[in-house]
Amino acid sequence: MGGNIVRRVLRTGHACVAYDRDPKLSQRLSAEGAFAAQSLKDLVAIMERPRHVWLMLPAGEATEETLHQLSPILNAGDVLIDGGNSFYKDDIRRARELAAMGLHHVDVGTSGGIERGYCLMIGGEKEIVDRLDPIFSVLATGSRNIPCAPGREGRDGRVERGYVHAGSSGAGHFVKMVHSGIEYGLMQAYAEGFEILKQASAKELPADLRFDLDLADVAEAWRRGGAISSWLLDLTASALAADPKLSNFEGYGMDSGDGRWAINAVIEEAVPVPVLSAALYARFGSRQQNGFANKLLSAMRNNVGGHQEPARA
Repeated sequence: MGGNIVRRVLRTGHACVAYDRDPKLSQRLSAEGAFAAQSLKDLVAIMERPRHVWLMLPAGEATEETLHQLSPILNAGDVLIDGGNSFYKDDIRRARELAAMGLHHVDVGTSGGIERGYCLMIGGEKEIVDRLDPIFSVLATGSRNIPCAPGREGRDGRVERGYVHAGSSGAGHFVKMVHSGIEYGLMQAYAEGFEILKQASAKELPADLRFDLDLADVAEAWRRGGAISSWLLDLTASALAADPKLSNFEGYGMDSGDGRWAINAVIEEAVPVPVLSAALYARFGSRQQNGFANKLLSAMRNNVGGHQEPARA
């Protein structure tokens, strides 16, 4: 996703300095117009002040270690942006630690892809977020010709283009965490529904109650105005059209961390979320059974964010 973000920024005329531990990836982006840095120190040296360094790394140790390497070699006023799926409480701590060094921290929850753009959920200081608005604007999905909700007159127009300054440090990833929890629930509902459709042809049913349904056609019809139409259903229809049996998937459903954190948050808030909880537990269960519903979950995750099933021993 980091490479795709660079490409989207480049194609709108902004300059980017790209660094990856794998030099081949940096050079590939260099061939597309970015400046390739050979190291984090090189990246800092190339960039003009105030620097805005966007990290796109797995949550946890990888992000933490990179922040520890970068923060001592940056200058006061520079900005570190975490666009990965970090835990919102880590953002709050990191922002406080970086502020003591004169640095700024912005957390950006991202959802979407290079073609349609990203829905961005942003946390951080208003002044810094406003300064970064030109970048957020080109990364965001845009209006996509979706009419504004009635009553929105006079409200922040940025959200109508697909990005929101949710609040102070941690707020962006908190909103993204809840977004992911809802995504788990929606995916699970689609997966279970299509499992019902698929099993309608089961030989255990009486002959006059069997239906041999074309699931790709059903999905295509539903996405064109059905009450459950959505981007996830679009991706489902695409996956089924390409491979109706989903033979390329085992149905081993990973979770990125957001789902677990969302459940932890609702325990702290004492909010009942039976659907989101059940969807997370279904991901756990998928690692022990590989039915059609779980294969469809894997296909949706792959289409949403390029999530690959782990290699099985």
